[in-house]
Amino acid sequence: MNKKLIDAGFNFDNSYADQLKGFYAPISGEKVPAPELLKLNRPLLEELGVSLDGLQAPEIAQIFSGSVSPVGATPLAQAYAGHQFGSFSPQLGDGRALLLGELIDLKGVRRDIHLKGSGRTPFSRGGDGKAAIGPVLREYIMGEAMHVLNVPTTRALAAVSTGEKIMRDGLLPGAVLTRVASSHLRVGTFEYFAARDEENKIKQLADYAIRRHYPDIVDSDNPYLELLKSVSDSQASLIAKWMLLGFVHGVMNTDNMTISGETIDYGPCAFMDNYDLTTVFSSIDRQGRYAYGNQPSMAQWNLARLAETLLHLIDPDKDKAVELATSVIENISGLYQGYWLDGMRFKLGLSTKEENDLVLASELFQSMDGQNVDFTNLFCGLADTVRGKTETVEDLFDDVEKIQSWQTRWSKRLTRDSLSMEDRITMMNSVNPIYIPRNHKVEEAVQAVEKNLDFEPFEKLMLVFAKPFEEGEGLGEYSEPAPKDFYPYQTFCGT
Repeated sequence: MNKKLIDAGFNFDNSYADQLKGFYAPISGEKVPAPELLKLNRPLLEELGVSLDGLQAPEIAQIFSGSVSPVGATPLAQAYAGHQFGSFSPQLGDGRALLLGELIDLKGVRRDIHLKGSGRTPFSRGGDGKAAIGPVLREYIMGEAMHVLNVPTTRALAAVSTGEKIMRDGLLPGAVLTRVASSHLRVGTFEYFAARDEENKIKQLADYAIRRHYPDIVDSDNPYLELLKSVSDSQASLIAKWMLLGFVHGVMNTDNMTISGETIDYGPCAFMDNYDLTTVFSSIDRQGRYAYGNQPSMAQWNLARLAETLLHLIDPDKDKAVELATSVIENISGLYQGYWLDGMRFKLGLSTKEENDLVLASELFQSMDGQNVDFTNLFCGLADTVRGKTETVEDLFDDVEKIQSWQTRWSKRLTRDSLSMEDRITMMNSVNPIYIPRNHKVEEAVQAVEKNLDFEPFEKLMLVFAKPFEEGEGLGEYSEPAPKDFYPYQTFCGT
């Protein structure tokens, strides 16, 4: 453990460390040679009720590099397992990450403060436990962009360079990311203890998860069945938000699915430019398991693995438990479809519900199939169609007749909706972003830092993404698809 402590004003209240002994390994971050604060998310710091005003930048860098623990921290590496691309690994755990502790934020919400890239832990499995500056900044960008796009997500609190070089594809500058989450409980956390037949610990973990994330179900007749329902509902809502934005997570392993329903672990993730259900960015997803169009079914598959760990808690009669859990899992596709359709109604400017809205929305995607249509720009352009300027959308299609016939059906549907034109456009513009983290712009920003320690493109990106639904003057390049020679594009885990 680190002997030196810094009083940073963190009001830690560490329930995981206190209540779940045996679920983690106590371990401190490795001391790094020259920590330097690269980025500090002060608005998020304020949400947490922490100022750091009494500290100098070098002290802040020491804390967020893991070199020195703040007073009240109980640094630990969490234990978890996981199905990775369908194959089960009974022990994964925080191999290069640390939970510093938990805070109660200004809204009364418990939040984890978590370091990523802070060195080896007992779960490192031969890795160095480090992170390169590129993936750290990439996760910073993606997490904060998802937050302003109203998607539940872990968030970046700080990025620190370490002053050392780490070996990946050559030597790269090292860095540590500090992220904030409602918790880091995962489906894989339950799988870890299920694989060891430690039923008492599964119950302990489930009770903790219920108290922390779903307190309304504590006194229900079957709280463990309700836990499965609640997590399934949260994840169905989350995946719908991903799909409505064209987001591809890339590695939907069970250790990357949270109990809270937040997006976690921005490794090989990216946003689609052209609509294509088979879109894959991850260099390791060679079979397309986690392709864009597969994400809803993969979420259901992951939640079935969670259900398996809870069966003995759901009912002592195994057959009855399987029947109850199966009913929940089978209902996930309906939950997802409901959230997705509600989101599509907003994107299409519909304030009322009709039975055939699902057909109308589905036909839009059918018209886009194989047409090289930019996903984000199409939905932005629909507001122009409402104004009568149909060419904005039509110009995105190779075969304009495909979208023209759909626009006719959509226009008829709009006549049966009560919104005024301006209110409809306002609704649509509130959910259809102009700016997303375009892959080529993210790569441009990351490589500028990796190669030249040039943060100007990174800072510009962060300013653009701060207001993704508002058109900014002179920002046209940030709403344009990547040049054709940018693709095929692959992303990497960054480990």
